[in-house]
Amino acid sequence: MDDLTILRDLVLAPYILKATALIGVHRKVGGNQFRHSFATLGILLDYKYFYDPILLKASLLHDLLEDLGADLNEIRNIDSDGPAVVKLVQEVTRNEDIETKIEYLDRLQYSSRNAKILKCADRISNLTDLHLDTHTDKKISEYLDQTEQYIIPLAIEVNKNFEKELLDLIAKRRTLCECEN
Repeated sequence: MDDLTILRDLVLAPYILKATALIGVHRKVGGNQFRHSFATLGILLDYKYFYDPILLKASLLHDLLEDLGADLNEIRNIDSDGPAVVKLVQEVTRNEDIETKIEYLDRLQYSSRNAKILKCADRISNLTDLHLDTHTDKKISEYLDQTEQYIIPLAIEVNKNFEKELLDLIAKRRTLCECEN
């Protein structure tokens, strides 16, 4: 199948509707988590991940469990991809009750290929939204350090172009905030 056929036949509407719950979840940088989900989906499309509907559907819901919780059975029952979408969303979700941020980032090193791809796209979106008027230099520096230590290895493994974009974003953010490594 060609890209046009794949995209034409992709059914995202039920996942978009589920993701609208994130409209009420505001981001520190402004906007809301719903737009961030679409940005993450857009990054995956930009990198031509047309052939993986589970990855694309999960991108729309990747923050749903962390931000709002969700009825997993509702997601599982959306369509035949639902169970796999839930599994992927759970894989990229940090359970704050049982793991620290570093434990979560460590765990991602052993996650599935799709979880690594989704996390890279998520981090690209987050770095794009990282602004000096909403985060301190210290916070930005820590986030960039985490990206270098934990996300760059994922990118190297799954998509060298992710690595290039992440390194570019890191360099630009370090220059802007003068927070050298």
